[in-house]
Amino acid sequence: MLSEKSRPVIEATAAVVAEHMPEITPKFYAHMFEAHPELLDGVFSRANQRNGEQAQALAGSIVKFAVHLLENPGTLPEAVLARIAHKHTALGITEDQYQIVYENLFWAIADVLGDAVTPEVAEAWTEVYWLMADALIKLEKGLYAKQANDKMWLDWKVVSKEPTGNAAVTFRFEPADDTPQTPGEAGGFVSVRVKVADGLRQARQYSLSDHAASTTERVITVKLDEAGEVSPVLIQNVEVGDVIELSNPYGEITPKDDSAPLMLATAGIGITPAASILSSLAEQGSDREVVVLHADASLESVALLGQLTESLSALPNAQAHLWLGVAPEQAPEGITVHEGRMDPSEIELPSGAEVILCGPLAFMQSTRSTLIDAGVPATSIRYEIFGPDIWLAA
Repeated sequence: MLSEKSRPVIEATAAVVAEHMPEITPKFYAHMFEAHPELLDGVFSRANQRNGEQAQALAGSIVKFAVHLLENPGTLPEAVLARIAHKHTALGITEDQYQIVYENLFWAIADVLGDAVTPEVAEAWTEVYWLMADALIKLEKGLYAKQANDKMWLDWKVVSKEPTGNAAVTFRFEPADDTPQTPGEAGGFVSVRVKVADGLRQARQYSLSDHAASTTERVITVKLDEAGEVSPVLIQNVEVGDVIELSNPYGEITPKDDSAPLMLATAGIGITPAASILSSLAEQGSDREVVVLHADASLESVALLGQLTESLSALPNAQAHLWLGVAPEQAPEGITVHEGRMDPSEIELPSGAEVILCGPLAFMQSTRSTLIDAGVPATSIRYEIFGPDIWLAA
């Protein structure tokens, strides 16, 4: 809870800090990496530094946290914190790194705002930072404690590598040693850490796309990003028999209420968490009402289509709709095909559904707005975003 001493200071300065965050965060990262270059080796993504998404996400999360403290005294934005904590634990973030971030972030704030950062302002924003940091540290300790091992990174061997859809590849792994493995959850993800061209290690997070709860198999589906650093290494260089590092599994979009209908709305490679959710429901013999909505360029572009149709055939109360830019000559069995952009208003939406979105940001924003206009409560809609949460920042 924000102290009464700090509250008026944060109220008076929140808008100014928010306005200058786009200038503060790039300075912060540059300063921190100059002092701690080791943080770019397997922890922070260079790609997200170059495109500015990491800075945007950090700025958004801090400002959102501060505003929540002002508007909701005595509470914390639990959903926001949970999302960040799962991302952090999948990268092996440690408690001591919060002090490093604090020192460099507040250097950048002072550098940008100058004399406006009085001792009172610095003290108030320090309180905000450590309220957020301490809450995340607590959550992350709890997540680490649930692991079946005490390792941040584990060795897994590639046992199959199969193309799927347009420029995507499904990798199946088995443990490379006898380390106890943590079962994942449907809709969850793992981080993959590999050496890139210059020898530095880079980590990226990929959804578990099948058999999420297994401790003897990990399955991810990776779409090639030709401008990226990690996906080209995985798709072009990693072969069957190779051993690479995976994190323990994390993620917080696992379906919650088994009694409510479930709607999965995805686009492109965003189908991967939905695929694991559907395979999990099929494995359980679930009779839950499930509505699957997916948008893609063409039928040939849809990743994991065979797995999707197999899961749907095992779910007695499931229906699926595809929106495709190019209509196929024949629709897959059990799937209704629509031509053009996804429009959930074209179908009858189940009442009281739990909704999970995954896909490009613009797609999720548009779909969420359409669903809310159709009467779906905003609190019933969750999303998975690949990379830093720039939706939160917005």
